[in-house]
Amino acid sequence: VQLVESGGGLVQAGGSLRLSCAASGYTFTISAMAWYRQAPGKQRELVARIESGTGTTNYADSVWGRFTISRDNAANMMYLQMNSLKPEDTAVYYCNALRITMDTMGTHENNYWGQGTQVTVSS
Repeated sequence: VQLVESGGGLVQAGGSLRLSCAASGYTFTISAMAWYRQAPGKQRELVARIESGTGTTNYADSVWGRFTISRDNAANMMYLQMNSLKPEDTAVYYCNALRITMDTMGTHENNYWGQGTQVTVSS
């Protein structure tokens, strides 16, 4: 599975951005996709997650009500609509895909990552 993010940039506080993630490869085996972010000096954190089968979504408390994650399965795309952006949202945003496979040895989980896209929110 290969992932490529786009849509980052510089925006003023209160503004909006839409991130996109294009997936290719064995996309039919993806169990869930997510957006993570990492600010300078901080650990990478989960921003939002969406299940492949049910479409169930989960959000970090810090972005709930402001960000919306969505998928277009037919186009193998995932999006993150970010509204009411704050300076503390500044980070590199990464697209993630979780692939679960099973064989005679058991169940295997593999995580795939994009290269990241910078989001900078000025005050």
